[in-house]
Amino acid sequence: MKPLAIDSYTLTSAAGRGRAAHLAALRAERTGLAERRFEDAELATWIGAVAGLESVTLPRELAAFDCRNNRLAELALTTDGFLEAVAAARDRHGARRIGVFIGTSTSGVRHTEIAYRERGGDSLPDWFDYRTTQNTYSIADYTRARLGLDGVTVAVSAACASSGKVFASAARAIEAGFCDAAVVGGVDTLCLTTLYGFNSLQLVSSDICRPADPGRKGLSIGEAGGFALLTPAPQPGVTACLGCGETSDAHHMSQPRPDGALAAQAMARAMGDLPHERLGYINLHGTATPANDASEDAAVSALFGTTTPCSSTKGWTGHTLGAAGIVEAAICLLAMEHGFLPRSLNTREKDPALKANILMTAREAPVEYALSNSFGFGGTNCSVLLGPAP
Repeated sequence: MKPLAIDSYTLTSAAGRGRAAHLAALRAERTGLAERRFEDAELATWIGAVAGLESVTLPRELAAFDCRNNRLAELALTTDGFLEAVAAARDRHGARRIGVFIGTSTSGVRHTEIAYRERGGDSLPDWFDYRTTQNTYSIADYTRARLGLDGVTVAVSAACASSGKVFASAARAIEAGFCDAAVVGGVDTLCLTTLYGFNSLQLVSSDICRPADPGRKGLSIGEAGGFALLTPAPQPGVTACLGCGETSDAHHMSQPRPDGALAAQAMARAMGDLPHERLGYINLHGTATPANDASEDAAVSALFGTTTPCSSTKGWTGHTLGAAGIVEAAICLLAMEHGFLPRSLNTREKDPALKANILMTAREAPVEYALSNSFGFGGTNCSVLLGPAP
């Protein structure tokens, strides 16, 4: 793919609102996870909830979109000057020539859960509107409308790889001439369906998630939203999305392929011709489930050996599902901008069976190129390479 400049980006998660808050949390090793219930869930677990969503108000003309997921989108879109950056791009390119590509896995399912709880007999409440809330397209449609755009608009739902794959979708659309620039992102929010669903698969840990630790028991679920503005033909040296790699294991509905062969292939495709020794950091998918961490470690060590620094940052945000790709790409951008490599938070010791160079302590070091991994159920793999445009 041709490099795409990252003109602006933002993220909001349990670790904080905006780039500065996340950098501060990373440096202070301050987790956004807490041992608590999500509303009426009875599970004993840790979650990453974004504070203040209950009080977020959508613009009056978009009130029909009101649900937890679109409120989180609103919070993220109005952070780090992102609205203003898109407005400037809209003035340059026109509202019809900026595409919107948004990843999500559950969209507004929480809104439907509330509607079913309040149903009367066989009827859902009059206030419930599936199209603008639970519908997977809702988040993409809201983002398009909120940004005043009128071009190609796509919702990508590929489990936990959703908002990694939006970079590839945008690149293909720009190259095909469907748009001249693109807003990419991802939003996923907490809901009982997700919590109980992952718990039924014995993937939710009662302890805080501990990626790559021999005592890891599973994931901590979080919620997050993030966005980036991509434009083609970047000037040399400008931070850009340089490559995307996508593969599909077709191995199992919920288990990764143990040898990580196709995950490694996704990383290799994202890297392209870049010499592996120039890669300064890998943000691992790193969910803290025994199967994922072992499979990803096999992929990373087979492709890069045992020297490339890597870590999972889900100890700060939790596993944000369909938003993980954009959130962790943003963390890679922070690492590149500030020369800071975060460690795998909450990892007490490295599993001796894992070979990759997983950071047990944070490191101050320049990062020219970074790779972000997002691997989803069904074996859908996506890696995104970030670095200076050639």
